[in-house]
Amino acid sequence: MIIQRPILPKLLDELDKSYVSILIGPRQVGKSFLLRQIFEHTKNLGMNPEYYDLENPSDLNLFIGDESLLIDRLSQGGRVIFIDEFQYLKNATKIFKVLVDRPNGPKIYASGSSSIEIHKHLKESLAGRYRISTIFPLSLSEIMQNHEYDPLDYFKYCGMPGLLNEAKADEKMALLNNILQTYLLKDIKALIREENIRSFNHLLYLLAENQGSIVSIASLAREVGLSEPSIHKHLEIMHQTFVAFPLACFSNNLGNELKKAKKYYLYDLGLRNSLLKDFSAIGNRQDKGAILESFVFLSLNRLLKFNMELKFWRTRQGNEVDFVLLRDRIPVPIEVKYGQKDASLPSGMKQFFSRYPASESGVIVTMNYSGKLSVDGKPVHIIKWCDLESFFEKY
Repeated sequence: MIIQRPILPKLLDELDKSYVSILIGPRQVGKSFLLRQIFEHTKNLGMNPEYYDLENPSDLNLFIGDESLLIDRLSQGGRVIFIDEFQYLKNATKIFKVLVDRPNGPKIYASGSSSIEIHKHLKESLAGRYRISTIFPLSLSEIMQNHEYDPLDYFKYCGMPGLLNEAKADEKMALLNNILQTYLLKDIKALIREENIRSFNHLLYLLAENQGSIVSIASLAREVGLSEPSIHKHLEIMHQTFVAFPLACFSNNLGNELKKAKKYYLYDLGLRNSLLKDFSAIGNRQDKGAILESFVFLSLNRLLKFNMELKFWRTRQGNEVDFVLLRDRIPVPIEVKYGQKDASLPSGMKQFFSRYPASESGVIVTMNYSGKLSVDGKPVHIIKWCDLESFFEKY
């Protein structure tokens, strides 16, 4: 079945905008499929679109050679140009700039899987000439368009779109392993030295195993057998290839936030399970709390708007809140309590309200309980995990 992705109408609305529309995100989350949907839409409108996949050697070969001739050819081609995996295009920024600045120049949609390469392209001035949309794996609400889908399976396999074509558990696990190996073989081998691949794999496993915990660079360096600068570099590569998201600590002092430790979350629970070789049901897992917390992070991360940030909170005294959602700098504490069965307030949230009186409300996410309580007149909403997306879309 074809999942109707909410981001598609937004991308279609950009069709009559002159800027370059860039889709970024990890491999196999559906960027190419979205480009193809837009391509078919423009084709039906008679816009004579052209589509190039630069991981296809024959397409990439068309972009090798004299740049001025390439620009002239693209200018005289279709009214809409699609370039998949554009990070392989040398001098992409220069080419895009010339094309979009020409009178009646083509509309360009481009996609990429490595922001390291993409930012190299965008470091030249394209101010006002591009918009970036981040594509994530399917959310729970998207995948639940398949009415036969068991929502608890989301904790096992999560939301890589290719899973929709696989009916058996073994096939799903094989696909996730294949995606993981493709990432390591294609993206990572191009970015780090061969002798460091094994250490990179070990670091990736440690992040999966300790997901949601505060990361100690020094302890990771000792465990992996690399220097602390090398660990920093590898973590940045994971971030820039959209595989691991860093989460900083919240503080009123913005300068101090950069000095505090971070948490890291892999971008997909299914791939985390593949790394750990554990696809058992969440209720049978020792790390069930970390799984639910990761689900909350991934759900909130995709819902962030330009006036929002997501962080966590922890004091030296050990007070902590799993997440702090900042909207126009107003903090909303969010706690994840897998087994909570009543309307009680976690101690960390109580301390947070005391320290940050500007906070107007809080949220507790549970596995099976919902309710509401009040703290000094401030509402605290207790919601089930499956209601998280709909709740925050209206929040």
